[in-house]
Amino acid sequence: MAVFGPNGSGKTTLLLHLNGTLRGRGSVRVCGLEMHDRNLSEIRRKAGLLFQEADEQLFMPTVLEDVMFGPLNLGWNRQEAERKCRAALTRVGVSEILLDRPPFHLSTGEKRRVALAGVLVMEPEILLLDEPTTSLDPPGQRALLELLRTVPQPKLIATHDVHFAAALSDRAIFLNGGRLIADGKLQDVIERFDWNPYP
Repeated sequence: MAVFGPNGSGKTTLLLHLNGTLRGRGSVRVCGLEMHDRNLSEIRRKAGLLFQEADEQLFMPTVLEDVMFGPLNLGWNRQEAERKCRAALTRVGVSEILLDRPPFHLSTGEKRRVALAGVLVMEPEILLLDEPTTSLDPPGQRALLELLRTVPQPKLIATHDVHFAAALSDRAIFLNGGRLIADGKLQDVIERFDWNPYP
């Protein structure tokens, strides 16, 4: 499902609440779990969040250590964690020669793929994607699109990119001022708001 709306409408805020990164008043239910401190780590595992800026998600000295951070913090056996992390990195198209490099030395597209591997290795039930095409050139956008088409998990995609959303979604919601304004078929929502910031 796509999440549309102008800048400041609440798209990122919605995703951050669904992952428990932001907490506010009211209640949030994710994958059948009510948001509480006692199940926050489980919710974050079930609702994998890809940040708008990959630099905000990458912080370990090497690519492999970065992707292994989540599994190791969940108590996975180191050998099994490394095996699964290598498989996740291969799946998203990160070359073996990059695994010992600092993430900040990678291109924008490579960073995005490493961050996505770090999310996918946790085997989430849903993917929350915040402006996934930000800073990617057209070939990078196409590569990401093809990769996401192979990912079976349901996706909630906050984006301004109507074409990217339409390639992955058939339903959309439209937010404005932190409020849900529309919910329906993607094409109907686009037509209702004449929403195409990137014609």
